[in-house]
Amino acid sequence: MYDYLIVGAGLYGAVFAQKAKEQGKKVLVIDKRDNIAGNVYTEKIEGINVHKYGAHIFHTNNKEVWDYVNRFAVFNRFTNSPVANYKGELFSLPFNMYTFNKMWGVVTPEEAAAKIEEQRKEITGEPRNLEEQAISLVGRDIYEKLIKGYTEKQWGRDCKELPSFIIKRLPVRLTFDNNYFNALYQGIPVGGYTKMVENMLEGIEVRLGVDYLENKDELDKLAQKVVYTGAIDAYFDYKLGTLEYRSVRFENELLDIPNFQGNAAVNYTDRETPWTRIIEHKWFEFGKDENGNDIPKTVISREYSSEWKPGDEPYYPVNDEKNGALYEEYRKLAENEKNIIFGGRLGEYKYYDMDAVIASALEKFKNV
Repeated sequence: MYDYLIVGAGLYGAVFAQKAKEQGKKVLVIDKRDNIAGNVYTEKIEGINVHKYGAHIFHTNNKEVWDYVNRFAVFNRFTNSPVANYKGELFSLPFNMYTFNKMWGVVTPEEAAAKIEEQRKEITGEPRNLEEQAISLVGRDIYEKLIKGYTEKQWGRDCKELPSFIIKRLPVRLTFDNNYFNALYQGIPVGGYTKMVENMLEGIEVRLGVDYLENKDELDKLAQKVVYTGAIDAYFDYKLGTLEYRSVRFENELLDIPNFQGNAAVNYTDRETPWTRIIEHKWFEFGKDENGNDIPKTVISREYSSEWKPGDEPYYPVNDEKNGALYEEYRKLAENEKNIIFGGRLGEYKYYDMDAVIASALEKFKNV
């Protein structure tokens, strides 16, 4: 008999499993995929650690979480500085003095602030949708070139139809700082995330290619408690209706050149380009292999955002009011379940960053 059956070998499941084993508990981890590490899974191709389910850049201000992950990996000093490509014009992200200089030719922070202030005035009263919210924060020019097309591709909806709360704030920096995240700690695990999760799961029994919901009755009998990190509506067989997710499709290409775009992430912010961004994976580790040699080839991934449908991989929840209300109903059902913990992005229907998932699992384990 196991103390815990953990459904899902992603970050939440791996952290919970690691803490339980550390306390002397007997743990079984299962995952329906054929690999551990969930969406942070990295696969080595031509010496490059390829982020198979989208770019994952670790960043946190939480020292407890940072100290914890550093037990299982050495992190490099990667700093996220994406580039925006609008119809061939390149801009710095987040919005900073490089962006404003390129957009308007302004040179001083005072000139940039005045330009934004002048354009924000277009919106009077409470913003009614995402478009008005964005213009009220950064003005029309930045909205049109750097927000509108990208956001509409990401959500599959017009910005006028999206709720304003999706972008409560947009970082505007009147400095030349290109670091996307306001995080004290940031980096990528040397050797990739899969290796980090492998280290977390060391000495723990893991079974892959096992679908929990299809074998629920027999699997439940194996353990005193279940930690479930799958979709909460799927657990209840969608009996109250289906929660909405966005999904992402990747087109990967191995290219026989050393450098495709000169940066890890380039966002395509016009509506006409079908992909949202291109990731060039080698730059997460500075274009070097584990022996410090330059890698002669490169792997790129084009990302396409799409509406989730059953059978697709759910990536992030559509946290609008309708889905929030439905999740609340499922959460009440979940509270009545015996000996089961719902956790992670799908189990809690939350748009979690990696550090928040880890913090949530650590906190949950302490309380259990």
